[in-house]
Amino acid sequence: MANKAFILQRICIFAGIEFDPDSDEQVVEILRDKFNLSLPQRRSMDDSLSAVASDHDIIKLIIEYRSLGKVKKNSPYIHDV
Repeated sequence: MANKAFILQRICIFAGIEFDPDSDEQVVEILRDKFNLSLPQRRSMDDSLSAVASDHDIIKLIIEYRSLGKVKKNSPYIHDV
């Protein structure tokens, strides 16, 4: 499994700029402005991204990046020190 920093680096290379893939607003802006991709309206940003995951490789990377963050936040075994 790739680490979160490596995935972030790949996302920023695709986008050509640095941004926060956890920010819904930034993700929508990057996909719209840089890749001319629109996300469908769904209950959550993750659902919207999943619906169009096959449209571009950056979307798959954003989904993977965001899922790694959720694993850490929800894991009872990982504690920030």
